[in-house]
Amino acid sequence: MTQVKTTCPYCGVGCGVTATVKAGTLCAVEGDLEHPANYGRLCVKGSALHETLGHQGRLTHPRVDGVDVTWGAALSTVAQRLNSVRSAYGNHSVAAYLSGQLLTEDYYVANKLFKGFLGTPHLDTNSRLCMASAVAGYKRAFGADAVPCNYEDLEEAELVVLVGSNLAWNHPVLYQRIKVAKERNPLMRLVVIDPRETDSCEIADLYLGIKPGSDAYLFNGLLAWMAQHRRLDTVYIERHTEGFDDALAAAQQSAADVAAACDVDPERLETFFYWFASQLHVVTLYSQGVNQSSSGTDKCNAIINCHLAGGKIGLPGAGPFSITGQPNAMGGREVGGLANQLAAHMDYHTPGAIDLVSRFWATENLTPTLPDSPGYKAVELFEAIERGEIKALWIMATNPVISLPDAARVRAALEKCPLVIVSECAAHTDLLPYADIVLPASGWSEKDGTVTNSERRISRQRGMLAPPGEARHDWWIICEVAKQLGFVEAFNYAHPWEIFDEHARLSGFENDAIHATPKRLFDISGLVGLGCAGYDALAPIQWPVTKAAPKGTARLFEEGEFATANGRAKLLAIVPQWPEQALSAAYPLRLNTGRIRDQWHTMTRTARAPRLMNHRAEPFMDVHPDDAHVAGVTDQGLAVLTAAKGEFRARVRISNAQRRGEVFVPIHWTDCFTQQARSSALIDSITDPLSGQPESKHGAVALVPLRVKWQATLLIADTVIESTPWCASAYWTRIPMRGLQRWQLADIEPVSDWLAQLSAWLPGPVSVLSQDAASGRLRAVGVENGQLRWWLMVGLPSELPGLAWLESRFNEMTLSDTHRRRLLAGCDDGAVDTGPVVCSCHQVGQTTISNAIRTGDISIEALGARLACGTQCGSCIPELKSLIEEERPHARAKQAPNTELA
Repeated sequence: MTQVKTTCPYCGVGCGVTATVKAGTLCAVEGDLEHPANYGRLCVKGSALHETLGHQGRLTHPRVDGVDVTWGAALSTVAQRLNSVRSAYGNHSVAAYLSGQLLTEDYYVANKLFKGFLGTPHLDTNSRLCMASAVAGYKRAFGADAVPCNYEDLEEAELVVLVGSNLAWNHPVLYQRIKVAKERNPLMRLVVIDPRETDSCEIADLYLGIKPGSDAYLFNGLLAWMAQHRRLDTVYIERHTEGFDDALAAAQQSAADVAAACDVDPERLETFFYWFASQLHVVTLYSQGVNQSSSGTDKCNAIINCHLAGGKIGLPGAGPFSITGQPNAMGGREVGGLANQLAAHMDYHTPGAIDLVSRFWATENLTPTLPDSPGYKAVELFEAIERGEIKALWIMATNPVISLPDAARVRAALEKCPLVIVSECAAHTDLLPYADIVLPASGWSEKDGTVTNSERRISRQRGMLAPPGEARHDWWIICEVAKQLGFVEAFNYAHPWEIFDEHARLSGFENDAIHATPKRLFDISGLVGLGCAGYDALAPIQWPVTKAAPKGTARLFEEGEFATANGRAKLLAIVPQWPEQALSAAYPLRLNTGRIRDQWHTMTRTARAPRLMNHRAEPFMDVHPDDAHVAGVTDQGLAVLTAAKGEFRARVRISNAQRRGEVFVPIHWTDCFTQQARSSALIDSITDPLSGQPESKHGAVALVPLRVKWQATLLIADTVIESTPWCASAYWTRIPMRGLQRWQLADIEPVSDWLAQLSAWLPGPVSVLSQDAASGRLRAVGVENGQLRWWLMVGLPSELPGLAWLESRFNEMTLSDTHRRRLLAGCDDGAVDTGPVVCSCHQVGQTTISNAIRTGDISIEALGARLACGTQCGSCIPELKSLIEEERPHARAKQAPNTELA
C-alpha cells in the first residue's frame, strides 16, 4: 500500500489530495494536511474521487470514422487529414478548442503546435466561458493577468465581500476557511451580493439581493460614495494609479439612485458602502455572477477601481480576488491557451513577443510560423465553423455542445465541419457522435503534470494508475501527431518534466529590464533545471518563482508597482450596461444558470459516484412562489422553460431564495442523463465585446407547466439494459446508482394497459404486481434466476420508499425469501424512510435529521455527534441550519441528567 500526494481535478481551489493505492487500485482519498490550499479539507466531490474511477465507461481505443484502429493508424490519419485541410484552405482553416481540465504540460504543447508550427491563431479554451472577463479586467487595470491575493488573505481580512459567487457550494473549502476565520475573529464581517439568497448567506453579516446585471451600478456607486465621504486613499491614488478622475466622473450617482438601480434597501446599501470604505483590509471575491455577462469586463474593473481608490491591494487581507472555476484555467492562461494570447503571458500586441517566441521555439532545422494577430474566441470560433471558414477542429477534454450558448447552433456547426477530432476519456458524451476521429485520453489518477490554482499556486497532479486499454496522455498524443506532421525536433519530449522545464525557461526568456519593459509578471524561471526527480518532488508554490523569489510569491503589488508601461495601475471609466438578452412579454423571466453542490460540469466524472447523485437527483428549476402561482406550476411538479432558441424540462423547486421574476437552473445535465435539460439551449450567443465571454447568467425565458398524465420510477440493473424505449416519454431522467440505473419518467399521454407497456419496455415476465386501477398506481417487479432485475412504481416520486434497501437487493446474487416478500414495498417491514439526502458525505437524509432535531438535537454540533452530518466537508451545514430553524418549534428539550444524590 502506498500513499501519493496529488491535486484535486475539480474547481480552481486546487486542493491537495492524499491518495491511497493498494494492489493497483486507488482505494481511498483524504485531504492533504500539508497543502496550503486546503490543509486537509476536502469537499464532498473531492472526498468521493476514488469512487469515480474504473475502466467501465472509458474510451480505450482510437477510432477513425467509427472503426477502432491502432494508434499508428490514428496518428497518421490525424496528420494526413490536417495536412490536407491546410494544403487546400490554408493554416487558418485549422483550429483547436481546449479545456481547463488539461494539465499545463498538455496545454503547452497544444499551444506550441497550433500557434507555433501549424501557424493558426485559432486555439481557444473553455476557460473563455468562465474566466475571460476577469482576465481582461486584470490586464486593463494591472497590465497583466495577475491575481494579487492568496487564500490567507481571506482569513486575514476584516471584510470579505462575495459578489456573484455561491462559495458554499462552488468552492466549499474556501467557504469553510472563511467560516473558521470568522469564528476566530468576531470582528470579521462577510457581505454576500447575489440575486439569489444562497447557502453562502449562512455566515453573512449582510446580504444584498441585487437585481441581475446591476453589479457595475453598485460598485460605481461605492466609488462615488467613497469620494463623497472622503474615504479615498489619495496618497495611493497619486503615487500608484492613473485614470482616477475619469473613473470617478463616470461613477457619479447618488446612493438613492444606486439603490433604485440595484433594487436593494437603501439602508442596507449604505451599510455596505460604510463597511467597505471604513476598512483597509478588504477582499472582494468575485466569480461567474460577475464574469458571465455582456459587460463582465467592466464589472470586474468597477470592483478593481474601488480597491485601487481605497489602497486596498498589495496588503495582507486585501485585494480584488477573482476565484477560478476550473482546476487549471490559470495554467492554461500561463501557456497562452486563449486565442488572444501568444505564450507565457505574452499577447500578440506585446512588443517583440512574436519574434521572441519564434526564436525560443526554433530548432536547428525548424522555424516556427506564428500568426501575427489573435484568433477567434470560443463563440466566434464556432460561428466561423458554421460559415465554413474553419475546416478542421481538434477538441480536447471539453464538451462544447453542452457548455457553449445556443447549443443547437454549435451542434449544427460541428455537423458541417469536415474534420472533427476529439480527445476524450469518457466513452459516452454528447460530443462524440460529431467526431470523425476519437482519441482515448488518460484521466485523473493517470495523468502526470502540473496545475495552477486561483491563488497562482502551481501543484503537481501525479499519475498513480495506468490508463485503461490504449488510452494515452494528452501531451503524448499531441507530440506524436506533431512528429507525424514533421516537427520531430520541436516535440521530442520523453517525459512531462521536460515540457515543464521548457515552459519555465520561456517564462524567463529575455524577461529582464534590458529586454522587457515592463517585465512580465509571470516568471517561473526559478523552477528551471529541476530534472525528473525534482519535478516529481515539486511542492506547491506560487508564481512568480525567480532567483530573487526562489520560494515563490504570496502576494503581488506590495510595493505599488504594476506591470504597465509606467508602473501605475489604471482605473477605468465604467458606464454600466444592462444585459443584452432582453425580457419581453413572450419571455418575461430572467434566467440564471450555475453549478450545484455535488456535481461538476457535465457529470462525466461525478455521476460515476452514485452518492453524489442523491442531493439533487434530477434537473430542476428554482422558482419564486409568486411566479409559480402565475405560471400554474407546483412544488416538485414538472415544468418547461422556453426561450427563443430552445427549452428546458425539469422538476420545480419553489423557493423564497429566488427574487420575483427570476429563475435558476443548473448547468450539469446533458442528453446522456435527461431529455431537454441543457441550460445552454436557453442562452443566446451574446458575448462581452472585450473578453468574448458569453452572457450565460442573463437568459430570458417563459415558464409553463408540463401537464403529464402519469409519472413513474424505474429501477433496472446495469446488466439488463440493452435499449431504452421509455426515452420516448415527454420527460425522462437517468440517475446512476450502484449496479443499476434509476429512471424518472413522465408523459403527456396516458397508458391504458400497463402490463402491455411493461412487456414492450422490459425483458422477461412480471414476477410480482400490485395495481390500483382507480388511482392509477402500480408497482411491479422483475426477478430472474433469483436476482432482482427491475422494479417499477407508477406514482409520484414523493411516494418512493428510501431506495438504499432496493439498491442493496439489486446487488445480491440471490434474493432471500424474506427480501422477495418485501420487494413491492421496497423496504424492510417497519422501515422508516430517511428522506432526501442532505449530507452526501455520510448519506444522511432530511427525515432522519428532522426527527433528531425534534428529539432535542437543535445545534449543528448535536446533529454531528448523533448522525455525523456536517462533520466532513461541511457543505451541508447551511441546509442543516435551515432544518433546525424549521423544526425548532417542534423540538423537545433534552432532559439534563439527574445528578442529585439520593
